[in-house]
Amino acid sequence: MSLVTDFIVLGSGVAGLRAAIEIAKSGANVTVLTKDKASESNTEYAQGGVAVVLSDDDNAELHEGDTLVAGAGLCDPAAVETLVIEGTRYIRQLIEWGTAFDRDGGNLVFTQEAAHSRRRILHAHGDSTGKEIVRSLLARAAVERSINLLPFSATEGLIVQEGKCIGVRFLDPILRAPREIYARAVILCTGGAGQLYLHTTNPPVATGDGMAMAYFAGADLADMEFVQFHPTALSLKGAPRFLLSEALRGEGGVLRNAQGERFMDRYDERLELAPRDIVSRSIVAEMRRTGTREVFLDMTALDADYLRDRFPKIDVTCRSYGLDMAKDLLPVSPASHYCMGGVRTDLWGRTTVPGLYAAGEVSCTGVHGANRLASNSLLEGLVFGARAGEAAADDGHEEPKVSYSSLSPIGSGLSQLTAISTAVRKRVKRLMWERVGIVRDRASLKRALSEFRQISGSNLSVASRNFVTLATLAAEAALWREESRGGHFRTDFPAASDTFKLHSIQNKDLGLTSSERVDPSE
Repeated sequence: MSLVTDFIVLGSGVAGLRAAIEIAKSGANVTVLTKDKASESNTEYAQGGVAVVLSDDDNAELHEGDTLVAGAGLCDPAAVETLVIEGTRYIRQLIEWGTAFDRDGGNLVFTQEAAHSRRRILHAHGDSTGKEIVRSLLARAAVERSINLLPFSATEGLIVQEGKCIGVRFLDPILRAPREIYARAVILCTGGAGQLYLHTTNPPVATGDGMAMAYFAGADLADMEFVQFHPTALSLKGAPRFLLSEALRGEGGVLRNAQGERFMDRYDERLELAPRDIVSRSIVAEMRRTGTREVFLDMTALDADYLRDRFPKIDVTCRSYGLDMAKDLLPVSPASHYCMGGVRTDLWGRTTVPGLYAAGEVSCTGVHGANRLASNSLLEGLVFGARAGEAAADDGHEEPKVSYSSLSPIGSGLSQLTAISTAVRKRVKRLMWERVGIVRDRASLKRALSEFRQISGSNLSVASRNFVTLATLAAEAALWREESRGGHFRTDFPAASDTFKLHSIQNKDLGLTSSERVDPSE
């Protein structure tokens, strides 16, 4: 039995929930599918905060300028302007909806983060900003009777007929069986693909399924070579890489090597507040120079009570591993954190496939360029989630005309639908970390691609196929880009080149091409 709704949203992070709320304003029915519980997403784990122009000493031009500098020449100025200007309005709306950002005497508290020229980062409950935003958006969505959330509903693929996206195939959480749901349009808000790497700050759900599904449906992907590695993930043997927020360095934390020396002055005059790509590469260089596997984040100059109040979640996590932020140096090393690339969209979330929209980390509007400015991601999800929802509702899509006999068969067996095999996961993650990681070169990328082709020749589940495909696309784009820019660093091409002041565009039928702008309408 198939289901029919007006609109489908895949994902329940900030972009997905905001898109659903916007669509619901039109009176249409929205079904939100997510492969875990409704609150499980990258948004949930966002600690540092959300960047927004709201303080008296800040303005849109400054925020735009900081974003453009961090993006290393590949940001779309129109996308950045949209993010910054509309972001203020949408954050104010969030506050009206009950989002409890931290305050001091009734005034909003702003903090500093790397590469920002002003203290413009709002946070909630110290270091649980994403969790608070999801809470308030879920509460708002619950008020809209036309929004139906279906948690634990893993999506296998998009249904495309006559070049138009008309629905999805998913695993029904009640029947525990595959089924289809059809709609006038589908909005992808499935997040990023941090799990492609051996070391990541991302939750287990961040496997990039939305990007892969869009690719197989015929959509363009853009800038897949640009992956941001967070410089400071807690590095303890046998423990997951827990994110130690950018805000720790913004509040005065310094990086030290195994000998206790502060070392960032060797690499960048901005020290610990340099952009993330520079700090990550600096840490890698320092670890190689000293022959160690980690460096240390030193917060001991700050008051213990202040650290507990400002970073309660980080404090509790560190204490669970026997570390006291106020007394101990925290072992850290970089980990994959954010995908600047994704499904190519215009500024309203439209992809190159009619009926398919995308917003948030799964998408690529050009707003981040080659390197995302810290704390712009929550703002991006909020702004472009709302815009994608508005566009989908306004574009006047007709009801899907489904010819069931023309649909390709669903993968057999529940494990075929949702599982990435252990062998594929381990091999891909290690290859991505070692050969398509923070530092790359032609030989390592070609070796990775050769091994990915071997893996692809196996009899893979849908999820495993998606996983290997995304890894292959990232490696191919990295091999094509013979320069170093933002999150992409080639030791054999260490300088930026105007020849590559372009976006990589990948399509399953057209292969890899390039474009001066990300916007698919051009």
